[in-house]
Amino acid sequence: MAEGEPDYNSLPLTDRWVHKVWKARKQAYEEAAKQFELTPDEHDPAFRPFNQDPSLWKGAVADSNVAAQSDGIAAYCAFLKFGGKENCVRSRGQVVTPIVEKGLVSTRPATKASSVEALLLLIELDVAGPIVEDILPAISAKQPKVIAAALAALTTIFHNYGCKIADPKPVLKILPKAFGHADKNVRAEATNLAVEFYRWLRDAMKPMFWGDLKSTQQSDLEAQFEKIKAEPPPKQERLLRSQQAAMARAPPPGAEGEDVDEDDGADEPAEVDAFDLAEPQDVLSKVPANFHDNLASSKWKDRKEALEAIYAVLNVPRIKDGDFGEINRGFAKCMKDANIAVVTQAAQCIEVLAKGLRKGYGKYRSVVMAPIMERLKEKKQSVADALGVALDSVFLSTSLSECLEDIFSFLSHKNPQVKEGTVKFLVRCLRTTREPPSKQEVAGMVEAAKKLLSESSEGLRSGGAEVLGTVMKIIGERAMNPHLEGLDDIRKNKIKEYFDKAEVKAKDKPKPAPAPAARGPPGGPKKIVGGGKKAPGATKKAAPATSAPPQPVSESAPTAQQASRPAAGSKLGMPKTSGLTGLKAPQRRIGTPGVASPRRAPAAAAPPPPPVEDEEPLVSSPPPKPRIGLGRGGLAARSLTKPAATPAAAPSAPSPPPSSGLTAMERAELEELRAANDRLTKQVDEMRHERNKLVSEVQELKNQNAGLIEDHTRDVLSIKAKETQLVRARSDAEATEQTNERLRRELERLKRALSRAEGLGISGGVVSPGMTSPTPDDVGIYRDGANYSGSRNNRMSFTSTLSEEKENGDVPHNYPRSKLSPDLRYNSGSSGRGSPARGFRSAPIEEGVGHGTGSGMSSAPAGTGGNGVESWKRAAEVTSQLKARIEQMKAKQGFNRP
Repeated sequence: MAEGEPDYNSLPLTDRWVHKVWKARKQAYEEAAKQFELTPDEHDPAFRPFNQDPSLWKGAVADSNVAAQSDGIAAYCAFLKFGGKENCVRSRGQVVTPIVEKGLVSTRPATKASSVEALLLLIELDVAGPIVEDILPAISAKQPKVIAAALAALTTIFHNYGCKIADPKPVLKILPKAFGHADKNVRAEATNLAVEFYRWLRDAMKPMFWGDLKSTQQSDLEAQFEKIKAEPPPKQERLLRSQQAAMARAPPPGAEGEDVDEDDGADEPAEVDAFDLAEPQDVLSKVPANFHDNLASSKWKDRKEALEAIYAVLNVPRIKDGDFGEINRGFAKCMKDANIAVVTQAAQCIEVLAKGLRKGYGKYRSVVMAPIMERLKEKKQSVADALGVALDSVFLSTSLSECLEDIFSFLSHKNPQVKEGTVKFLVRCLRTTREPPSKQEVAGMVEAAKKLLSESSEGLRSGGAEVLGTVMKIIGERAMNPHLEGLDDIRKNKIKEYFDKAEVKAKDKPKPAPAPAARGPPGGPKKIVGGGKKAPGATKKAAPATSAPPQPVSESAPTAQQASRPAAGSKLGMPKTSGLTGLKAPQRRIGTPGVASPRRAPAAAAPPPPPVEDEEPLVSSPPPKPRIGLGRGGLAARSLTKPAATPAAAPSAPSPPPSSGLTAMERAELEELRAANDRLTKQVDEMRHERNKLVSEVQELKNQNAGLIEDHTRDVLSIKAKETQLVRARSDAEATEQTNERLRRELERLKRALSRAEGLGISGGVVSPGMTSPTPDDVGIYRDGANYSGSRNNRMSFTSTLSEEKENGDVPHNYPRSKLSPDLRYNSGSSGRGSPARGFRSAPIEEGVGHGTGSGMSSAPAGTGGNGVESWKRAAEVTSQLKARIEQMKAKQGFNRP
């Protein structure tokens, strides 16, 4: 220390930490960093003052003196490195913002490097979320250098930890703002960050911000992306403390097969797509109100426009779950549309909806899958491609087991085009699925594919072979061999070709055999035997005996001396060979000699093990059998005083295991459990089949119901149209009747006028036809006819005419009153006093009547009322003759009607 400067080392560390002299603060930072490096663990008292007051670090990392700031950030890095997670959690809220605003923009490279290292240590000790959230506000800072530094720090974080540890969604949302900044350095750092995101996410990142960029920026980014497309997938370069601890606890590679597989899987980069990055959007509220009406329109353009409108709404990376049942039923109905443009657009709508909902779309699979597969008969390639993509999207939301029922039903379709499309869809499902199919499902697929091998179409035969080859890739060649029996070599070679080319994601791994101790406690025999320690001893004595070569003489027929000496062969009172045979028979049958104890290992190796393929179902049961038999009813539990019973039965059958009561009971119980398991499995399969059948029936009923509703609506509209036509017809009929009535009245009026005109046209002794049938309306005219000058002459002419007819014998005694003029009925001398009551009296018309006086009218003769019917007939004949004569006279005189 220079002369004249005060000595600050005498002050406490915390006092120097906040001292107004920068040199004192710098010394405190350096001293604290050395203390942290010397601490034995994270609980050392050196960390206590900073954990109690984390705000001390805020001043240190943002010190006004650049030299002191550099040492302060270095001290904080040492604090994090040796302090542990607790120090990180307590202090990170105080230091991230000052480091971003003051440390990252420092002109000193050491300070900038320490600032970045501090941020990486904060993430390494805990998680990346809080650190990234504290950095993001710096993107909106006023100074461009702060924004550029924050973007560079984010690029470093994602480069070291990847997008699996650090969530990229918050950063992707604000990335367009950085691309729109006026400063070129900010835009350059934004480009670097976008390139780093592309290394991890590829095209899945584009939907988040790509549409907000300018075309030139998109072109520049595409050029940068092309440079790194050929690079291998990136890996996490820096591990978290939790990951480091897990790796330290893990066994060395290759110690266990499962651990090696897990490590290999961990090295593979996580598959990230736009669905994982995007936020769910509510699209139901954006569906047009007239969508269903336009979809039911009779014009195909209206239907297509409705589908295009909803496609724009549904085409988002992620959709919020809701009730899309009615919309999917509309899409399914469009699959039957006659216009292929409508079908294609509906398939595209199903595709984007299934991709947006993912697993949430599984409940609508039964609504749309069958109609789509039915439409696979379309021969136009663009339509078939759209339908295939829609089916693939629907499959991603479900599983292979759920789709197999529909696939099997359409594999037997009568249309070859539908069959071929279904086979291609099944192959794509097998390549995509990550869950291997069950044995029943494999059997069903193999059976359906083998039927396709005998089809007449080359496409169907190749499709069947491809299905079999892909299934073989999943379950393995050995498991597939029984299914290929009976096929010729040509077909087998074809299946093998597809097997070699197939790429699948699911692998059928055999399940490991259960542990030997799973079926019973290892201490069971000891508890049953009680205090006897002879069972282990017997095993110990019996094991060396098995290493010797077998003695056929003693095995076939033991002597009486051997039978009478219990301890000669073993302490259990049994012959060596028979007892050993009972111990290792289960091991020989099951083919698992390793299950036996180490002391009996040589015994298991003596006889050659038989093939184990036929005994495969018994693998899980045998390991505990020898131990249970020894403890509860086997060799150790037998009395030493009765050795003769067992040797007599043992030589007859040395190979099979001893038939003790417990072993038979256990085997019977095992068989019962297996039979029960088979029954339950069969019941589950039947119930699943019944459920699928019921689901298909329900769907069919729904389709029929929809068709009936449509027919009912059409019938109602037709009835309404008929009713409208009927109302119009009735209206027209009424109008026609009114017109007819008017015309009839007009005709009658014209007839009356004609009659009047004809009545007025009598001249030269000719009687007008109008005089023969006067109407009541004309009565007034004839009554007033006396006022005319020619009226008297008319009456006289009519009278004279009648007189002439009378002379000829043509006039009846009683002339009809209705055919005479009212002036002739009434008394002409009483013009104003003649009443109808007096005028309607029948009076004969006599010859010589010259005028209508009272002398001209006399009372009716006696013969008038004699025969009224004949009189009326005669009157009718006279009238007809009169009309005929009038017509003849008209024709002769040239009389024309008015």
